[in-house]
Amino acid sequence: MQLNVATLAYNSLEGIVAIAAGSVAGSIALVGFGLDSFIELAASVTALWRLSADVDPRRRESAERASLRVIGLLFLALGAYVAADAGRALVTREAPSESVVGIVLAALSAVVMPLLARAKRRVALEMRSQALAAEANQTSLCAYLSVILLAGLALNAVAGWWWADPVAGLAMVPIIAREGIAGLKGKVCDECCGVIAGQDG
Repeated sequence: MQLNVATLAYNSLEGIVAIAAGSVAGSIALVGFGLDSFIELAASVTALWRLSADVDPRRRESAERASLRVIGLLFLALGAYVAADAGRALVTREAPSESVVGIVLAALSAVVMPLLARAKRRVALEMRSQALAAEANQTSLCAYLSVILLAGLALNAVAGWWWADPVAGLAMVPIIAREGIAGLKGKVCDECCGVIAGQDG
């Protein structure tokens, strides 16, 4: 519960700062990162709802399935946005504008998000909850996107490689889509399912 509240607080601040900085700098990458933060917020709210169902064993199973589907849809929505955004950037040759605020934010998120994801994964294993494991994966993806954003902004600012950010974004789409499809099927990634299943043996 505390981890999800911490994620809600951080992602709210992250999303507001990223969208504001992206709008000022004219950076599609930063605005997209901010929108991803709000998708992560929705996933955290879903996970909180899932945790509240533990008091009723009969309600737990249906909440688990519903949570997985919602998080799966969020993954697919994020994947579609990243693909469209990266494709448009490549076609129009639109490079992210230089933004010191964006670089600092991306660097901070690249450190904070993996720590949150690791802690959430431990809770998911303890509770044997695939829905919570899926939400932890959403946090991990936010960390990956932080690194992609940081690399794109840095390479554009230092080397003038305008295409670095959209190419990296496209490379993430298959991973995001795999998580989304798995969530809609009522499971998480093979690695997480294997670990959770192993706890039952």
